[in-house]
Amino acid sequence: MPSHARTRMVVLAILLVLTMLLALGAGQYALPLPRVAGILLDKARGLAIEPIHQQIIFQIRLPRILCAGIAGAALALSGASLQGIFRNPLVDPHVIGVTSGAAFGGTMAIFLGLGIYGLFFSTLLAGLVTLVLIFVFSHRLIQRSLLMLILTGMIISGFFSALVSLLQYLSDTEDKLPSIVFWLMGSFATSNPQKLLMLVVPVTLCSVVLLGLRWRMNLLSLGEREARALGVNIRPLRWLVIFCSGMLVASQVAVSGSIGWVGLIIPHLSRMLVGANHQQLLPCTLLMGALYLIIVDTLARTLSTSEIPVSIITSLLGAPLFAVLVYQLRRGQKEQFSE
Repeated sequence: MPSHARTRMVVLAILLVLTMLLALGAGQYALPLPRVAGILLDKARGLAIEPIHQQIIFQIRLPRILCAGIAGAALALSGASLQGIFRNPLVDPHVIGVTSGAAFGGTMAIFLGLGIYGLFFSTLLAGLVTLVLIFVFSHRLIQRSLLMLILTGMIISGFFSALVSLLQYLSDTEDKLPSIVFWLMGSFATSNPQKLLMLVVPVTLCSVVLLGLRWRMNLLSLGEREARALGVNIRPLRWLVIFCSGMLVASQVAVSGSIGWVGLIIPHLSRMLVGANHQQLLPCTLLMGALYLIIVDTLARTLSTSEIPVSIITSLLGAPLFAVLVYQLRRGQKEQFSE
């Protein structure tokens, strides 16, 4: 790993730890950073802690912050991995419709009253089915055309969004409809140790697999012919990356609802820091995704007295940046054509 990339990732890790400490003290019941550090040290040494601090920090804020960080890392890693295997910098689970598919699976689970585990597995299955559809269309029918890929994603996303709206229309307005709407808007307000465990296990497993495939993703980015010439079995590798990416997205959606744009903008910001080599890109993306979503979640619960849904803030930040990325891509294509 180049020294500059290692240095920048160390700085990101330090910023992540500092941000988590600041987030633990932010909120309606504010705590200064030294006080938060002292409480954590007392907890580590087994000393007595005031009941109000025990409840606020360890039962409310810490599970929420950890869920936000893990969810951000999962979305960012999924986006970077999908961009690598599709060889398309504008691909992410939201743009190609995976998030909408997973949201439909979760909405169906809430509508049927399947409980938290039913919500998780239903979201996972729907997300994977959507990924498979995108993979088939992009690699066999539309030959990786950027425009057709985005249009296909819009079609699939619109279809699943219509199904979600239908379920909302049919839902009980007193019970299930508020639950569906609150879940779809994206929030970590209901985070608890049980949801944290559900998120940690699949995200850790899939992240380890994807990080282990970093150098193979570099070969895939060269193209199918070059990868085969270097001895890489392309089809199983692609399916494995697609499965792990779908698992990451589905796990996040099941815990905190639909949160868009993270898987698109964070890989691009990471490339600006460490380059396009997946050996450095994927670890940097993990750190930056966690840092980004912790900051967004902290803003969501501190900017006003009533909590702002996380998806609103990520959309406000992500949409303008996406427009800039499209403009830069269009400009690069024009320059290449003129040459």
